[in-house]
Amino acid sequence: MLLAAPRGFCAGVEMAIKALAWLVRSFPPPVYCYHEIVHNRLVVDRFERLGVVFVDDVAEVPPGRPLMLSAHGSAPEVVAEARRRGGYVVDAVCPLVTKVHHEVRVRAGKGFRVVYVGHEGHDEAVGTMAVAPGAISLVSEPADVDLLEDTDAPVAVLAQTTLSHRDWSDVAAAAQDRFGDVWMPGRSDLCFATTNRQRALAEIAAACDAVVVIGSANSSNTMALAKVAAESGCERVLRVNAAAELPDDLHGTVGVTAGASAPEELVDAVIARLGPARGTTEVTITDEDEYFPPPRELRDLLDAMQAAVHVSLAVPPHARLGAADRTTAASGVLAGLVATEY
Repeated sequence: MLLAAPRGFCAGVEMAIKALAWLVRSFPPPVYCYHEIVHNRLVVDRFERLGVVFVDDVAEVPPGRPLMLSAHGSAPEVVAEARRRGGYVVDAVCPLVTKVHHEVRVRAGKGFRVVYVGHEGHDEAVGTMAVAPGAISLVSEPADVDLLEDTDAPVAVLAQTTLSHRDWSDVAAAAQDRFGDVWMPGRSDLCFATTNRQRALAEIAAACDAVVVIGSANSSNTMALAKVAAESGCERVLRVNAAAELPDDLHGTVGVTAGASAPEELVDAVIARLGPARGTTEVTITDEDEYFPPPRELRDLLDAMQAAVHVSLAVPPHARLGAADRTTAASGVLAGLVATEY
């Protein structure tokens, strides 16, 4: 078995899962979350058993109840309505998605027509399109660019962060052919973690008789991994939610990776189910050390709680310990939630 690295949770997912875990521990149930916190069934199910209610409309949240907005980013009017309802609101949007929202807002404000490369209906795309609905068009493939209306305005091309590099580059090239000198950000909108996982998988896929991609069907980056495996020369690619979905006829060299929303416990279960006779070799292309701190609203809450504990225990200032969030892995937090289910 060849195990691709990096794989699994990205920095944005790490931040979002730990943030929702803190919210669950800080407030009595129910706690609400707008959309799935991340696109993974195991993660969502575990939080639901802890009393988290996932909603597709913030109007479903009773006034005054705590609410988290998902990592994929929310439309500006959703964020405003969530805060208007008077509850404690934590916006767990990934900073990389925030960057794209900012780029859309700035370009639209400067009179650009924004061509946004993304998947229709995906939570991230829906939130981004809502930033400047009158100035943005969604395209998913090169042929979509030909269907866009002509414009005299300058054109900017931006992207959903979880796209594969090939999906992005093909559409970007089509936009350049159609509109000429288009504006694109100096630093790619594509998530570094998504790119790293695709590169790691491409490194092993051609040498594999089969590749197993662990993650949910509604996870854009997971589906992009499956596409990368096929395009890299592997003839048999399986996308599974969990080890129980694996067929019994896998043989030869099997590659394994996981989408950015899939916890490491799913990888461990797949390895155990397959039981590779010649062991497992991890192929690492880079080490990731990116860290996203908790959302600002949660940092303020945790600082206040920590200060209250220090005061109540009369801990002198020089002996007070800081938060260990940076060194705490979300997979460990998620596994620990099993013992405290609601």
